[in-house]
Amino acid sequence: MPDEDKIRNLRHDIRNQLSNINLAVEQLKYEIPDDAGSDSEFYINTIAASCARINILLNDLD
Repeated sequence: MPDEDKIRNLRHDIRNQLSNINLAVEQLKYEIPDDAGSDSEFYINTIAASCARINILLNDLD
């Protein structure tokens, strides 16, 4: 398989996993009580921001 195909498949696979992570993070936002503390919110926001950054990096490979 040429390198271009490998990169395309890798991007596809990573995006699929990112979608799963993003869905789980969005669900956690509704599941965790508001009074759980700012630590939970911080971690959820950090995960979401990291996923967004990875997606940007993948887009830059196009």
